[in-house]
Amino acid sequence: MGDTRVILEMRHIIKEFPGVRALDDVTMSVQAGEIHSICGENGAGKSTLMKVLSGVYPHGSYGGEIFFDGQEVTFRDIRASEHAGIVIIHQELALIPELSIAENIFLGNEVVRGGLIDWDEARRRTQDLLARVGLNVDPRASIKELGVGQQQLVEIAKALSKEVKLLILDEPTSALNEDDSANLLDLMRGLRSKGITQIMISHKLNEIAAVSDAVTVIRDGRTVETYQVEAGHVDEDRIIRAMVGRSIENRYPHHEPIIGEAILEVRDWVVEHPIIPGRLICKNSNFHVRRGEIVGFAGLMGAGRTELARSLFGRSYGNFVSGQLLLRGEEVRLTTVASAIRLGIAYVPEDRKNLGLNLLDTIRRTTVSANLKAIVRRGLLDFDQEYAVAEGYRRSLRTKTPTVDAGVTTLSGGNQQKVVLAKWMFPDPDVLILDEPTRGIDVGAKFEIYRLIHELADQGKAVVIISSELPELLGMSDRIYTICEGRITGELPAADADQEKLMRMMTTTSSTVAP
Repeated sequence: MGDTRVILEMRHIIKEFPGVRALDDVTMSVQAGEIHSICGENGAGKSTLMKVLSGVYPHGSYGGEIFFDGQEVTFRDIRASEHAGIVIIHQELALIPELSIAENIFLGNEVVRGGLIDWDEARRRTQDLLARVGLNVDPRASIKELGVGQQQLVEIAKALSKEVKLLILDEPTSALNEDDSANLLDLMRGLRSKGITQIMISHKLNEIAAVSDAVTVIRDGRTVETYQVEAGHVDEDRIIRAMVGRSIENRYPHHEPIIGEAILEVRDWVVEHPIIPGRLICKNSNFHVRRGEIVGFAGLMGAGRTELARSLFGRSYGNFVSGQLLLRGEEVRLTTVASAIRLGIAYVPEDRKNLGLNLLDTIRRTTVSANLKAIVRRGLLDFDQEYAVAEGYRRSLRTKTPTVDAGVTTLSGGNQQKVVLAKWMFPDPDVLILDEPTRGIDVGAKFEIYRLIHELADQGKAVVIISSELPELLGMSDRIYTICEGRITGELPAADADQEKLMRMMTTTSSTVAP
């Protein structure tokens, strides 16, 4: 890097919320033109620190000083930070699905000529911005027509429209497949070559190693260490020790399964797309899961893994065409989510914000929401029992919150995921389908969830894991199925599988699974 000046300094930052000090004397500096990664467990304070920097938490609501481009800054809101050249892209994208790409990019910053919006000029500028991020789509296309990876690129194009000097990316690849993640990292390198400074919050140590010039580790609201690195030479074990305060010798805990009889069997399962008649999203799927077994499902984004899971869970996605579903050897017709829960199936969705949580609710109410009958006494909800259940799961899952009466929106993404897991553990299901259970979760919390999955299997439950991370499937599963274009294309014992074999089976449409 040619430019070695410090573009950002955050000194002794303190941020408190009722009952908790989220940031406790955090200090960090970032050099101009570098990619600076921030690591830490869920709840460590990473996103809070960036919200302080970007004006989401305005000056006066925190302690400490911020210096940007050689001057002390006191941002009163996010528009003030953007005016200075600091743009943040949050983990949950802030695009409006019904509007076009051009409308989203210039929303609140419209191109005006003679008192009217000049849409021709806005679309021309949008085309130029999309070219800069390598996205070849029509600026008039609506956001809802784009994949998640393309939407992430639109967010970056929107940032570039604001003459960004410092781009903050909060978990930028958490919802992306491997190809989209690789494209995004290449784009970040390209922006660095053009002198744009970037801060990346990420749990993915391989991505940090691939692009970072410096790493800062935050633990429990404090800066643990900052060090310069050569891209590709990050000491992952050092980062893990700094993040969790201890060494994790094996990221996937050892487990000896005790496997019994089949609990769930699916035969010739055919499901049609909910909107497009004739388009099949599940094509004659056949698989089974046994008591005490952890079964992984691998597939590229759009392969149909989530659609299959949701179609089984009370037919909550798609139009059922044909097939059989057997529980404990008996054929059942699960036509509603309530019937699926009643007969012992639970589904932890990949989209925890929209499908897993009521964002207006508290942790305690969310925890019991899938099994209210268990806390009814004489026809009324027992609120003492509700509290006891929620507090028990808070302790066992080590959810970071001062109280279970807090709203779920006060939690970090990983801690929200723990609440969703608690919600579906409380009904004590026989079959637990976990869709991307560790997405957006740090290595320490992942290890805890992996141990929890092993405990559930040891209790005799059948566990299905859908994951985009092949190392996770290989490290956690006893058996793995692959899916491509709605069809189950292969089945392997995890001991015989590797990433190359799985990728080959994930990209073929011919099935090698006997019905």
